[in-house]
Amino acid sequence: MSLVFHWFLPTNGDGRRLVEPEAPVPGAAGGQRPATLSYLTQITAAAEDLGFEGALTPAGPWCDDAWVTTVALAQRTRRLKFLVAFRPGVTSPTLAAQMSASYQFHTGGRLLLNVVTGGDSVEQHSYGDWLSKDDRYVRCGEFLDVVRSLWAGGVVDYEGTHIRVEGGALGRRPDPVPPIYFAGSSSAALDIAARHADVYLTWGEPPGQVAEKLDRVRALATGAGRTLRFGIRLHVVSRDHADEAWAAADRLLDGISDDAIAAVHARMQTTESEGQKRMLALHGGSRNDLEVSPNLWAGVGLARGGAGTALVGSHAEVADRIEEYRAIGIDEFILSGYPHLEELYWFGEGVLPILESRGSWSRPEGSAEGLHTGTISAGGVAFGVVPR
Repeated sequence: MSLVFHWFLPTNGDGRRLVEPEAPVPGAAGGQRPATLSYLTQITAAAEDLGFEGALTPAGPWCDDAWVTTVALAQRTRRLKFLVAFRPGVTSPTLAAQMSASYQFHTGGRLLLNVVTGGDSVEQHSYGDWLSKDDRYVRCGEFLDVVRSLWAGGVVDYEGTHIRVEGGALGRRPDPVPPIYFAGSSSAALDIAARHADVYLTWGEPPGQVAEKLDRVRALATGAGRTLRFGIRLHVVSRDHADEAWAAADRLLDGISDDAIAAVHARMQTTESEGQKRMLALHGGSRNDLEVSPNLWAGVGLARGGAGTALVGSHAEVADRIEEYRAIGIDEFILSGYPHLEELYWFGEGVLPILESRGSWSRPEGSAEGLHTGTISAGGVAFGVVPR
């Protein structure tokens, strides 16, 4: 089965570094790049042409709303799907089921759902959610029970510990039913994934650690009579030559002081997220020894929370690492890079053709629409040069 690739939509802005200065530096390219609809449209159009299946849009108070943003982008794209991240604690399950059905109807079935339980109580409090982490997972399971029952049709009456629904029903059911993507490293998270997820997601840990986690989820899913697909969330820095890629990765940390890194590390150590703790353990807050596995760089996590690792290397090396993850069961890759538009082209033009030539990836129908593929020797048009 062909690998599936998704890109990431930076709905909180973009830049050439992990942290951009507040004011542009005269004479230097870069600075903060706002997440305008025009810029996000460029990214989605490029992702479609290069053969990506979908695009992940994050959820949080620090970025634009994923539902509103992606439904606007769906009107400017042809086939790209949108992996919409949302929090079950701040939306009723009946409303979420209804929103999903409406989204599928108006976009031609291009919704994928990323359920974010929430591993940070401080952020959850900002949304008015005061449940403990354990209770959030209990509620998440109840939420998904109701949503899946509504999608199946009929009237739903449900009484759980945190969610109660009486006479729930949909005037329109989603067609198709959107697949549920779910991430989390705690025991409670793995149990929810086994019972409800269609695709279980992990952050980019070394392959051995990922394999161990996937084995645990597989066993739980088998016990629940289910089979899951698996995906991984990674950044990427891919270049024609490995030394160019490593130099580009190092530049992502330009302008970030040791004090700033220490502050980020201290803040992240307060997290309740098991996945975030595993990311922190890879770098320990130090710039030293950031290649934690061949071509796997933990530098992103020094300056940002969330996914903290990147595949760095030549296009062939990055393709090798992707196939290494595939060998342990990863089917889908959710990738990103800085800036997201430029890095999308490096990967799409450099790595994807290698994977295609190896038979690991097949270009989706409808991608690269309108691109010139002829050559001068064949009498076609290439790079704007018209043969005489």
